[in-house]
Amino acid sequence: MKKSMKRWIAAAAALFVLLPAAAQMQEAYPSYIQVYGRAEKEITPDEFYLQIVINERDSKGKISVESQQREMIAVLKRAGVDVEKQLKVANLSSEFFKKNTSVASAKYQLQLGSAAEVSKVWQALGDLGISDVSILKVSHSRIGEYKREVRLEAMRNAQQSAREMAEAVGQTIGRCFYIYDANNDVMPLYYDNAVVMRSAKLAVAEGAVEEEPLDFKTIRLEYSVQAKFVLE
Repeated sequence: MKKSMKRWIAAAAALFVLLPAAAQMQEAYPSYIQVYGRAEKEITPDEFYLQIVINERDSKGKISVESQQREMIAVLKRAGVDVEKQLKVANLSSEFFKKNTSVASAKYQLQLGSAAEVSKVWQALGDLGISDVSILKVSHSRIGEYKREVRLEAMRNAQQSAREMAEAVGQTIGRCFYIYDANNDVMPLYYDNAVVMRSAKLAVAEGAVEEEPLDFKTIRLEYSVQAKFVLE
């Protein structure tokens, strides 16, 4: 009798252990729906970073880097540029080759706020004889804010997709228990502005005066996310 009672108690104890385990298993692997969310946004750039290189070479009638720099600063100020805030010296170097021959160069980074300003400055530098000008990058002053917006919109898109699919089979969605962020960051996908820059150089070379600003295209932000929602 005692042995039988002990076996019954042991079986009951085992059942007591298994039931919570089964409940945990069910909780860990619920009936769920898996969806992908995506969002994108196009924004017009308002930050333009130019690289300007000034070179000096020993020859008759040479113009020193310092002289060209003074002229460049004067031209930029006349164009409405705050040189103290917008112009930075990126590099200054001097190399010696053959006897009585030296090469010196200075590299600058200039930040501008509009396509019209870029066009105006580009032409002014070209008129000054400074032709080694290139676009480093374009961006937006609120790029961080827009990145967050796109990221959250992708998650909302995933939730809406899950809700619509669940409703199609007469169910609803519960909590989201899994989110996979497929992106380390929302990286802006820039359009190729090389053609625009070549057009600007050609216009300066030909002495053309562009009344309209250069046609920079928009910055495109894209984001995707994977999520799982419990079906109820």
